Amino acid sequence: MTARDPQTGRDPGGRYASFSAFYPYYIHEHSNRTCRRIHVVGTGLVIAAFLAFCVTLNAWWLLAMPVVGYGFAWVGHFFFEKNRPATFQYPLWSLMGDFRLFFETVSGRRKF
Repeated sequence: MTARDPQTGRDPGGRYASFSAFYPYYIHEHSNRTCRRIHVVGTGLVIAAFLAFCVTLNAWWLLAMPVVGYGFAWVGHFFFEKNRPATFQYPLWSLMGDFRLFFETVSGRRKF
């Protein structure tokens, strides 16, 4: 096991060592309210597309999921947050962060 910085949660190579260490960074990268809102809407549409696939078994809905999800997220980052999406460095943790942000928002634990 490699040592990590207790303040940042990063390993010696500068990468986050866990999702729990990454999530505060993820939230910081979504500090713009409009960006967060766009993410929540995009993630909601991804869930809706998945449910549409489950009902129709039409594979086009599966193809729509990343287009809708990334499309909304990247608009939020490039036009409102004015930063580079964490997806490029941390694809799985960013996806996990999107869903956590979505569920925190719809449950009322995070401001919309």
